[in-house]
Amino acid sequence: MKKDFTRSPLWIFFSYFGPHWKPFAIDMLCAAAVAVIDLLFPFVSRWSMRALLPERMFGAFFAVIGLLLLAYILKGVLYYVITVVGHGMGVLVEADMRRDVFTHMQELSFSFYDHNRTGALMSRVTNDLFDITELSHHGPENLLICTLTILGSLAVMAAIRWELALVLLVLLPLCVWFTARQRQRMQDANIEVKRKTAEINTAIESGISGARTAKAFANETAEALKFDHANNMFKTAKKDYYRAMGLFNSGMEFSMGVMQVAVIGVGGVLIMAGRMDYVDLITFTLYVSAFISPVRKLVQFMEQYTQGSAGFSRFLELMRTEPEIKDAPDARTLEHVRGEIEFRDVSFSYDNGEKVLDHVNLKIRPGERFALVGPSGGGKTTMCHLLPRFYDVTGGAVLVDGQDVRSLRQESLRRSIGILQQDVFMFAGTIMENIRYGRPGATDAEVMEAAMRAQIHREIMEMPDGYASYIGERGVMLSGGQKQRVAIARVFLKNPPILILDEATSALDSVTEKRIEDSLNALSEGRTCLIIAHRLSTIRSADRIAVVEGEGIAEEGTHAELMEKNGVYAALQRAQNAP
Repeated sequence: MKKDFTRSPLWIFFSYFGPHWKPFAIDMLCAAAVAVIDLLFPFVSRWSMRALLPERMFGAFFAVIGLLLLAYILKGVLYYVITVVGHGMGVLVEADMRRDVFTHMQELSFSFYDHNRTGALMSRVTNDLFDITELSHHGPENLLICTLTILGSLAVMAAIRWELALVLLVLLPLCVWFTARQRQRMQDANIEVKRKTAEINTAIESGISGARTAKAFANETAEALKFDHANNMFKTAKKDYYRAMGLFNSGMEFSMGVMQVAVIGVGGVLIMAGRMDYVDLITFTLYVSAFISPVRKLVQFMEQYTQGSAGFSRFLELMRTEPEIKDAPDARTLEHVRGEIEFRDVSFSYDNGEKVLDHVNLKIRPGERFALVGPSGGGKTTMCHLLPRFYDVTGGAVLVDGQDVRSLRQESLRRSIGILQQDVFMFAGTIMENIRYGRPGATDAEVMEAAMRAQIHREIMEMPDGYASYIGERGVMLSGGQKQRVAIARVFLKNPPILILDEATSALDSVTEKRIEDSLNALSEGRTCLIIAHRLSTIRSADRIAVVEGEGIAEEGTHAELMEKNGVYAALQRAQNAP
C-alpha cells in the first residue's frame, strides 16, 4: 500500500515502523526495563541504608546487593537485545525507505532527470538515508528510557525533598529552551552538509564516468580542481555544523554542572537547618545522577537526531516531488495495436520556453516506414519522445490508433513501442541479461534467436564466456557496433508493433550496417516504423519521408517525390553526396 506523503513528517516516519512492530515492541519493552532498573538502584540503596544497616541485618543487606548485581547483569543483557534487535529494525526501516525512494524515482518523468544530476540523486538514495538507521532505532528507545527515568527521578526526589526537586524543575526549562534553540541551528547546518555531500558525489560520479574523456583531453588537473572546489565547500559546511554542535554541547555540559552544584548547595543549607539528613542527600544525589544521565543521553542523541532528521527531510522532499507525466484516473490499456500514429496540431516547448514544434500535423499509416530527416535540433527526436509520452505536448495531441496517448496507461503504451536510440545504454551485467531486458520472462533460446536476428550471435559465442560474458559498466567492454546490435537484439526480443529507430545504425561501419539491414527490414515488416536519420542513404527505401525544420514539417513525400520537388530534402542529399 502506497503511503500518503502529504501527511505530517512524524506520521510518515512512524508509518515505516508498522511492518516491523514485533522487533519495535521488543526494543521498547527492553528500554522500559532498563529505565526501571536505573530508578530502583537509588531507592533500594536508600532503603538499605535506613532499614538494613542500622538494624545490623547484614545477611539481608548482602542479599539485596546480590539482587542489584543480578539486576545490572540483566541490564547488560537488555542492552545487548536493544542493540541487536533495535539496530536490525532500524536497518529494515532504512531499507524500506530506500526501496520507496528508488521506486518513486523510477516513476518520475524525463523532465526530472533533465534537471537533476546522477551523483546528487545517488546521494539522496544512499547518504541521506544512512543515518535513518540510528534515528529509527535510538529515537523511540532513547525517548522512552529518558522520559521514564526523568519523570521517575523527579517523582522520587519530590517525595524525598520537594525543595530540591523544585530547584531542578526551575533549571530544566532553561535547559530545554537552549536545546530547542540550538537543535534548529544544528539541523539547518546538517542539511547544508548533506547538500554539499551530494555535490561531492556528483563530482565523483562525473569524474569517474568521464575519466576516459578527461584523459583523452589531458584534463585530469581540471577534473581534480572541480573536485577540490566541491570538497572545500563540504569542509566549510562541516565546520559550520561542528561550531553549532560545539556550542550545543558546551551549553548542555554547563547546564548539567549547574544542576549538580545547585542540588549540593541547597541540600547543604537544608542539612545545616536540620531539615534533611546525609542519607537523604546521598540518595538525592544518586537520583540527580539518574536524572542527569538521560538528559546527557538526550544531548548525545541530538546529533543523531539532527543528522537523521536532515536526511529524512531530503527524503520527504524527493518523495513529495510529483511526476509531471501521470496516468489519467480513467486511463485505458492499449490493446490490439494496429500502429496508426497521428500528430494532430502538435506544439511543444521545453520548461525554459524554447519552442521546438509548432502546429505539426502528420499521419502515419499502420505498417508504414516513415522517416524524419532534417538539421540537428529541428525537433525529430522530440517528436519521437512525444509518442511514448516521455514528455507531454503543450498543444494539440498525439494519437495511437485514434486514441490520445494521454488517455492510455503509460505501461501499456510503452510496451507497444520499441526504441533504438543513437546513445545505447547497456547495464553492468552479462550479455544475456542485457538482451533479456527487452522481455524479462524470455527463455535462453528466445534470447539467442533475437541475437541471431541482430547478427550478433556469432560474436557472442566467440567471447570467453559466451552469453554469460560480463560487458562492464555501460557496456565498455563491447565495441560501438556490438552495443548497437545487442540493443537491436533487445528490441527483437520485445517484438513491439511500433518501432522508433533514432539513428539506430549510426555507430556501425558500412559493412556491418549492410549486414543487419535485412534484419532491421525483417523487424520492420508488418510494424509501423518511425525512423530518424542524418545519413540519408539509410532511408531511401522508406514509404514516406518528412523534413523537420523550423518548428515543423517543411516537406513530405517519397524519396523520388522529394528529389523531384528539388527543395530542402534534395539540398540535403546534394550536401551529403558532395565530394
